[in-house]
Amino acid sequence: MKTRPSKSTLLPSFLVGCAALAVGACQRDGAAPAAVATPITSTSASTSSSPADLVARGEYLIRIAGCNDCHTAGYAEAQGKTDKSQWLTGSPLGYKGPWGTTYAANLRQTLAAMDEAQWLDYSAKLRTRPIMPDFAVRAMSVEDRRALYHFIKSLGPGGGPAPGYLPPGQPPPAPYFELMLPGPPPATAAVPAAAMPGT
Repeated sequence: MKTRPSKSTLLPSFLVGCAALAVGACQRDGAAPAAVATPITSTSASTSSSPADLVARGEYLIRIAGCNDCHTAGYAEAQGKTDKSQWLTGSPLGYKGPWGTTYAANLRQTLAAMDEAQWLDYSAKLRTRPIMPDFAVRAMSVEDRRALYHFIKSLGPGGGPAPGYLPPGQPPPAPYFELMLPGPPPATAAVPAAAMPGT
């Protein structure tokens, strides 16, 4: 008989997924990508949406993908009730792990220096450090990436730069999340065959 996962087991998986999606554009390491995922192509022409439609779609995508959860300081704590003037300006909250410590970038500054064609190229090849799920951005349709661009540009270049990447071994200042890999499973003592019941 098949059983369905309970809400209590789905919620942590959903939250982890949202947290991963939210750390878009963590500082790039400058290395050339080894392989580039082919983005999903839109079934409609890439110029079919009006500018207003693109901005509205971009805001929707930013909300449902959880981009603000990491790229907007205090957004999650405020249950999404953060003024748009503060959206996507980066965060001082670090994500520390075996890769070092990364910070959610100020997306408004990142896009301020790009035109749409540059953004589409950049986002199609995006490679970042954890915990940003760059593969999710690369898999977006061109139309969705256009929508992100138009919405973020509509906000203007607000805020300052997020803190820079810290290499492994360099302690970050508070606040930060520390993500630790689990250790190996404990060794179990072998039971001699003669001592096993029924042998």
